[in-house]
Amino acid sequence: MTPLPLPFRVAAGLAATAVERARELPEKLVGLPVTVASQAMQLSMRVQQEITALAIRGDEVLASLRPVEETPEWATFDEDADTYDVSRPAAAPDPEANGAVVPDPWQMEESAIAEADAVDEQSPPPAGVANYDELSLPQLRARLRTFSEAELEDLLRYEEANAARPSFIGMLTRRIASVSASSSPEQQ
Repeated sequence: MTPLPLPFRVAAGLAATAVERARELPEKLVGLPVTVASQAMQLSMRVQQEITALAIRGDEVLASLRPVEETPEWATFDEDADTYDVSRPAAAPDPEANGAVVPDPWQMEESAIAEADAVDEQSPPPAGVANYDELSLPQLRARLRTFSEAELEDLLRYEEANAARPSFIGMLTRRIASVSASSSPEQQ
């Protein structure tokens, strides 16, 4: 058998390929939106990378053309400021205090906050719960069944003295009532 001429063989191959692709088309149509979106995102990312690379290169060129200030005038820090701070008025004589100097209210507030922080730091967390202040409500709820009534009362006192979160106080109060009701002789 003699082979057919090349153009006929190529045409037959093209027809067979077209038929195969037509059969695969429904399967490929399902994934087509994902493919198109993926290619669009890739192109977008490449464009963004090129723009960023150009901006960095432009910054380098511009930086070499102009000198950099040692300390920009807008960069001031509390340690560097020797000027008068307008936001905090200086202590002024009180006319009712017969010329005595009245303390700065800002300083009084800062010292009160510092004292409150010192008191908070000194109060130890309740026994058995070292990280109590970091617990969320669901985390504490998961641990409640492991505590005795006395430990629950310690937790309640600690909560009331420190954060005083209503949801925590309510949950602890209900748990204490439930534990005391279950341990009372009437229920047994």
